[in-house]
Amino acid sequence: MDTRLTAEQVEIRRTLRELLHKRCGPAELRAAVDSPAGHDPLLWSALADQLGLPGLALPERYGGVGCSVTELALACEETGRCLAPCPLLATAVLTAPLLLALGTPAQRAELLPGLAAGTHTAALAVPGPTLTTALALTGDNGGFAAGGGRAGGVQARRADGDWRLYGQVDQVLDGHSADLLLVAAHTGGFTRSRTLLFLVAGDASGVVRIRQTALDATRPQARVQLRDVRAELLGEEDADVLPALAALGDSAAAVLACEAVGAADRVLERTVEYVRQREQFGRPVGSFQAVKHRLADVYVGVQAARSAAYHAAWAAACAPVSPSAACGAPAGGGLALAQALEALRLAAGEGIQLHGGIGFTWEHDAQLYFKRAAGDELLFGPVHRLRDRAAEATGLFAGGEVAV
Repeated sequence: MDTRLTAEQVEIRRTLRELLHKRCGPAELRAAVDSPAGHDPLLWSALADQLGLPGLALPERYGGVGCSVTELALACEETGRCLAPCPLLATAVLTAPLLLALGTPAQRAELLPGLAAGTHTAALAVPGPTLTTALALTGDNGGFAAGGGRAGGVQARRADGDWRLYGQVDQVLDGHSADLLLVAAHTGGFTRSRTLLFLVAGDASGVVRIRQTALDATRPQARVQLRDVRAELLGEEDADVLPALAALGDSAAAVLACEAVGAADRVLERTVEYVRQREQFGRPVGSFQAVKHRLADVYVGVQAARSAAYHAAWAAACAPVSPSAACGAPAGGGLALAQALEALRLAAGEGIQLHGGIGFTWEHDAQLYFKRAAGDELLFGPVHRLRDRAAEATGLFAGGEVAV
C-alpha cells in the first residue's frame, strides 16, 4: 500500500480548502444552520459547479467525476474541518451509492446526473431507533426490518398496480429539504417479510416533513411521515437490499471517519493557536508542561485516527473492485469511525477546557465541534459498539477464551 496522496488527491484537498476558507467561515456557518433549510444553498452550488463534489465518486457516464470513495473521504475531511453546512453526507455518501448499486439502468440515468450536478439532493430514510442497525455498523443487519406489527416503521403494499407507503421515519438527515427520499419499507406480510427500498419525491402527495431540533445543528434532521404515498421500487423486486446496506455502511463509516478527523484536526489547530496567545502568570499558557502533555495526547489521537481513516477509505474503494487478498481483511470502516469519533471527542473536550471561560460559551465555535462529536456518536455509534462489531466481524475472539 502506497500511503502517499496522488497529485489529483492533493489538488482536490487544496482547492476545496481554499473554497471553504472563503465561503464557510463561522458567521456563514451559523447563518446557514439557523435558516429553514439548515444549509447554505449558495455554498452547495459552489461545491457542485466549481468542484463537482456531489458527483465526485460517481461514474462519468452519469455526470460524475469518476473518482472513488477515497477521494470523497479526503474531500469530507476538508468539509469536516469547518463543519460545512451542506447536504453532502445525505446525498453523496448515503443515498447515491445505493442508487448506483441497486437502481435499474433507467433509474440511474434519470436520477444520478441531477445528484452529481448538485441540482437535486437526496436523503436516506431508514425507520427504526438507529441507522447503524440497517448499515450493519453495530451488529449484523440480517434481522433488520423496516417495520411491521407493533414496531411501526414504514409499510409498503401494492394497490392498483402501484406501490403505496405508510408510516413514519423519525431521524432523516436533511430529510426536510431533500428533493428525493430513498425509503426503506417492510413488505410481504409475516410469512414473506422483507425490506425493500423505494423512491419518493420530496413533495409527493401524502409526504409530511418536519425539521427536528437536533443536538448537532450542523447536521439537520427531519421527521418524515408517509400517508399512503405513491412510491417507485428501487431496482428489481428480488433485489437483496440488506447486503447493499451493509456495504454502504462500511464505506460511509470510512467517509465519516475522515470527516471527524478533519474536525478534530481543526479543533487542535485552534486550541494550539489560543494557548500560544493567552497568558497566565506572565507567560503563555501553552508553555506550561501540563498543557503541552494534554495537547500532545490529542495530537497522537488525531494522527492515529487519520491513519485508520485513510486505510479504511482506501480499502472501501478497493473492495468492490477486487475482494481478494490484495485488499486485506474487511475494510474496517466502523473501527476507523470509532477511533475518529473518540479523537474528535477528546480534541473538542480539551479545546473547551484550554480555552478557559470562553470555551463553553454559545458564541465560541468549540461547542459546535463538541456537539458534532456527540451527535455523530448518537447517530452512528456508540464507540464501544462499533468496536465490538469490528471484533465480531473479524472473528477476533472466535474460538478463544477471554482472560478475566
